[in-house]
Amino acid sequence: MDRDLFLGDPGAGERRLFGGLVAAQCVVAAYRTVEEGALHSLHAYFLRPGKHGVPIRYVVYRIRDGRSFTTRDVVAYQSGEAIFNLSCSFVRPEEGIAHQGPMPDVPGPDGLPEWEMVRPDRADERAMVRRWVRDSPIEVRSCDAPDRQTPAGDAPTRRVWIRAKGVLPDDPMVHAAVLTYASDMGLIATARIPHGISRGEPTAASLDHAIWFHHPPRFDGWLLYTSESPIAHAARALILGQMHREDGTRIASVAQEGLIRVPRG
Repeated sequence: MDRDLFLGDPGAGERRLFGGLVAAQCVVAAYRTVEEGALHSLHAYFLRPGKHGVPIRYVVYRIRDGRSFTTRDVVAYQSGEAIFNLSCSFVRPEEGIAHQGPMPDVPGPDGLPEWEMVRPDRADERAMVRRWVRDSPIEVRSCDAPDRQTPAGDAPTRRVWIRAKGVLPDDPMVHAAVLTYASDMGLIATARIPHGISRGEPTAASLDHAIWFHHPPRFDGWLLYTSESPIAHAARALILGQMHREDGTRIASVAQEGLIRVPRG
């Protein structure tokens, strides 16, 4: 719409808007104002639930254009109210230190079931789950059995393989946006595991979200997305995630705090 003003279409749908979609469109808006460099980190707050069918206005603020790093803030507005705020940083490539721990030891994606279909949710939610699997742009396969129990004292974990349905264009902006979208999938579900809470029971929402891309964002083929929730208190749960390529390269780390309120009887 203008040099630093963009309009996004959230599309049609049911219930509230998926926060990962707003984050992904914020990434696209920020990329369109950067001449050089790859996205290497973002930090965001979910301010209000978004709605389907109502355009979203994205305002980009050019915080800094440096020799190595470029910083942008993006605020998403819907119906005149801010619903999402993102700060992100882009970096030009350079040589330097490098190290990485081992990739988690899990079975490969071939032959594994859809993650959504093995989650221990109520039977009356199955139709909704099937629609979600059909319409989601991301395929998710579970490494863990649905009846897996978290040992007492251990952090709940989730281990899934993810990939985009279809082939993404060779555009770094698109890869960064779709990875950002996928990074918001299933994190709160990780924190629910030890409490035996299904999707329909509590009020749950993402509060904030952060990603660090250790390599230029690329979403080619399968990625292993593992997450754990080491702490929850006062209805807020912390979830930490990591993404690996099939060759073992860790491409991203993720952190999110989620709100999970159990209805009072």
